[in-house]
Amino acid sequence: MKRTPITPPHSLFPAELSCFLSGAALYDSSSSPEARVYFIDKDGGYYLKTAARGALKREQELARYFHGKGLAPEVLAYISAERDFMLTARVRGEDMTLRKYLDEPKKLSELSASLLRGLHETDFSGCPVQDHTARYLATAAENFKKGLYDLSYAPEFKTAGEAWDFLQKNAHMLQNEVLLHGDYCLPNVMLEDWRFTGFIDIGNGGVGDRHVDLFWGAWTLAFNLGTDAYRERFFDAYGRDKLIKEKLSLVAAAEIFG
Repeated sequence: MKRTPITPPHSLFPAELSCFLSGAALYDSSSSPEARVYFIDKDGGYYLKTAARGALKREQELARYFHGKGLAPEVLAYISAERDFMLTARVRGEDMTLRKYLDEPKKLSELSASLLRGLHETDFSGCPVQDHTARYLATAAENFKKGLYDLSYAPEFKTAGEAWDFLQKNAHMLQNEVLLHGDYCLPNVMLEDWRFTGFIDIGNGGVGDRHVDLFWGAWTLAFNLGTDAYRERFFDAYGRDKLIKEKLSLVAAAEIFG
């Protein structure tokens, strides 16, 4: 996870957070244009995420829920004013893109699959997002109408129209069956010497179809390892008993418009 030293004026942040910021070194750890993420180097470390007003409401609710399951860091503060601010404790260790993990791709792919299967077997009663699928499909529909798409996520489809037709015909197959991470990529899984310490960036999570996470779990291995050679090992380690290949294609079609 990158950390670029910065010195922004503390006036950018709510006064309620001054006790965390005072005397601390700040680093920019952002990875998305939609939000800024700062690492606060104090008392073991904190992460402060800021985005447009209301944009972090869902994420902080899910983060609190995941923390209650022992799966994510504690949310220490959520402030929604002119902008949203979410402060969380630092998770021990480093994410799965650390070189020592990438250098053992077989072990990495199997561990990633095992952690995902464990997440999907977690009791999801009380989850604040009980219908991930409806929101997921609504996002795809909105982007289709806007003409926004990226065919690179599903090379089996030659055109956006072909992908959309397939999605429309088969969308009913997607179920709300498991607790999802929603963006299950290697940078969002934290380890300490190969031991799981927590998930981060779970704002797209909720109760949904396992194949969303399975799609991204396979995608991230190919992207971060530079090869698709560990895709089948990942699916084997997760468990073929739950894998429906047509659903993977369905998720791929949806992600074209994601």
